[in-house]
Amino acid sequence: MKSKFIFATVAALGICAAANAQTNLQLFYDFGRGYATTTIEGFYGDSWGDTFFFFDHYYGTKDDAKAGIAGACNGSYFEIERGINFWKNSAVKDLSAMVEYDGSTWGAGIFCFGAKYFLHSADFKNTFTFALLYDKHIGLGSADTPIKGTFVWGLQDLFGVKGLRFNGFADIWGNNQICAKGEELKATKCSFLTEPQLWYNVGQFFNCPNLNIGGEVELSCNFAGHLGFMCNPCLGAKYVF
Repeated sequence: MKSKFIFATVAALGICAAANAQTNLQLFYDFGRGYATTTIEGFYGDSWGDTFFFFDHYYGTKDDAKAGIAGACNGSYFEIERGINFWKNSAVKDLSAMVEYDGSTWGAGIFCFGAKYFLHSADFKNTFTFALLYDKHIGLGSADTPIKGTFVWGLQDLFGVKGLRFNGFADIWGNNQICAKGEELKATKCSFLTEPQLWYNVGQFFNCPNLNIGGEVELSCNFAGHLGFMCNPCLGAKYVF
């Protein structure tokens, strides 16, 4: 699972750019894979741009539990991104330079360089970010087309319902890998991943406005070694610090 927005990933994961800082902790149960994931995200704005990061940690599967090793580490993945924008009062204030690093416990790392463009409604309740990046693989991994495109969105108070939020991201990138589906193996050149999330602020009803419940659906193609389309629904909770 690649977060969340998000999230995403990446550009701002739908977090309102008007906010100076935000950190949140998410807990998911992935019904498709049968394991739990924790995610911590942070977004911080300053006069020179913004910084975003997330860290995913995957826990043991149902098979691990049957073997008596429930809670075993299944691996971790993280991204950290820096948006550079010290021209916020100019005509191109919504365009930022961007550098990102993606890493994991599986030994692969990717540096990403490019730009992102930010759009928002007048009240910042609805935000959209588009990013185009060049990927430079470090260690394992390669791509004939080392380009990644990202779209990130966040819609607050969806349909006029206070506390209902729809956010997520969609990534498409060049990625040389051997993917499998059953006994079928195939070399692929491109991967796609999107994780739309729906959250409802249940804490507003009992003096805990930072607590949200909801979930996400991970939709992917040629991702994480799986050939073709895959759908993994997740149920979760989120606490915003």
